[in-house]
Amino acid sequence: MDSARLSSTRARLVRMRWRRAGAWLWPLFVVLTFVDATIGHALPPAGSTESLAAAALLGLVVNLFGVLFLSRPIGWVLRRLRTDMPSVVARDYAGTLVVLAVSASLLVAGLVHRPAIQASRLAMQDAIVRAQAFIGDRAPDEFRRNLQFVSVLSIQGAMIYRACVPNPERTKSYCVVVDRSQPFDRSVKFSGYEPNATLASGTD
Repeated sequence: MDSARLSSTRARLVRMRWRRAGAWLWPLFVVLTFVDATIGHALPPAGSTESLAAAALLGLVVNLFGVLFLSRPIGWVLRRLRTDMPSVVARDYAGTLVVLAVSASLLVAGLVHRPAIQASRLAMQDAIVRAQAFIGDRAPDEFRRNLQFVSVLSIQGAMIYRACVPNPERTKSYCVVVDRSQPFDRSVKFSGYEPNATLASGTD
């Protein structure tokens, strides 16, 4: 009888140890969702910017689908390697590996995409400098006084931009098209008084 009790107690302790060891998934899921949001905001994997909310939503969705669809097959592999591991613990371990892999993947994707973001920002800054030089030299005085308020719209990647400077009353804008493939002194042409906001919205 004592031997049976001892065996039962030992079995319960083993199960408890496994369950404690495999209880990392959901706490880590919550923590890494916030980590993913921070990574996505600081190092967007696509585009030039990503809000914290959008990055958090992306991390949440990817983590959730990863846990739902990958934890079972990965857990099965873990149980093949450790036959003494309970199936629920194996799935918990597998889900933990998945959310860690998602965070690592987002970090790598952000780091890989970072040079493209920096190149895009440098290209836009170059377009602004060219536009300001042209407007400061040729535009009416009311626009030259507002050179610091430049609105830029990308027309063709990081090569052709439309830049506009408003008058002090914000009733009209002086706009130019900047073609960065051309030499500096021939890269800017006047493009009317219609602001970029109107063109971007597709309305008159």
